[in-house]
Amino acid sequence: MRRFLVPEPDGPVEPGEPPRFSVLIRTYQNADTVTEAIDSALGQTLEPFEVVVYDDGSTDGTAEVLRPYRDRIVYRRRENFGAAQAFNGGVETASGDFVVVLDADDVFEPRRLEALSELATLRPDLDIVTTDAAWETDGRIVGRFNSEANPFEVDNQRAAILERCFIVAPGVRRSAVLGVGGQDTGLEVSADWDCWIRMILGGSKAGSVDEPLLVYRLRPGSVSSDRLVSFRHRVYMLEHLRTNRALRDDDLTALDAALARHRRTLALAKALDAAHRGDGDARKLALAVARDREHGRKTRLKAAVLAAAPSSVRPRLVDRLGFPPRLARRQVGSSD
Repeated sequence: MRRFLVPEPDGPVEPGEPPRFSVLIRTYQNADTVTEAIDSALGQTLEPFEVVVYDDGSTDGTAEVLRPYRDRIVYRRRENFGAAQAFNGGVETASGDFVVVLDADDVFEPRRLEALSELATLRPDLDIVTTDAAWETDGRIVGRFNSEANPFEVDNQRAAILERCFIVAPGVRRSAVLGVGGQDTGLEVSADWDCWIRMILGGSKAGSVDEPLLVYRLRPGSVSSDRLVSFRHRVYMLEHLRTNRALRDDDLTALDAALARHRRTLALAKALDAAHRGDGDARKLALAVARDREHGRKTRLKAAVLAAAPSSVRPRLVDRLGFPPRLARRQVGSSD
């Protein structure tokens, strides 16, 4: 018996007909991994209605790699306009009732669509259906997406989705995602999260199957200027979201709390990036973190040590001090 994590319905809900699932794989320069993603979609115990592969202008031979699959997938290739535009183009191309996201470097476990179908059939009022995911790095499972630190939210999804992205690689009702205008192509990062936010603010409900039926591959790395850009865009996205007319007073309270937390994360990321690169303002940025009482005590202490260290030592200290891993790993809910 599967365990479903679902919000209370607004009224009586009777099981419906099983919906049709289109799997959407956006790919850009993923010739080395995209076929494994496609194989995992085509190898489901519940056959997908279709697999749409949207090539966002790859120049690494992706088109040639996909040639043997052309009779089993719907293939579209356009100029490189970014992940959000690729998502929108893929949703417009798809013809299923739900569009299920699969990144080109991740894979579905064989029963993922079967589980999503059971959930969507039992609760036809849900516009977003997902499962848990397993973190994988270097071929090893190292954790789960919906961990204790980021549980799937059931009771207050409006507040929770503003504070954190608890939804990973979901199936979204095509009509509902089109109803909010798809993903915002003006967002280079976090367009996925922003879209799920706007769907839930618009009245959509999300449910999850409490099993890790997606293998989500973490990219190894350390604090970098690219990650710093990601955090900047997250703050920008949340600031931009404040103009959404669907926000209620309690939503604004939750949004402002989330903004404060992400701004603190950005301040810490700036300090670590400056220390890594040996910038002249590294000490000032680290001191600002150390003096901000909204940061945790351990983080403030480590920042103080970093500020006091000679500039030649700081790059090595960043890794030795052990700052939060979220500053170094692939970010969920980001189109980066």
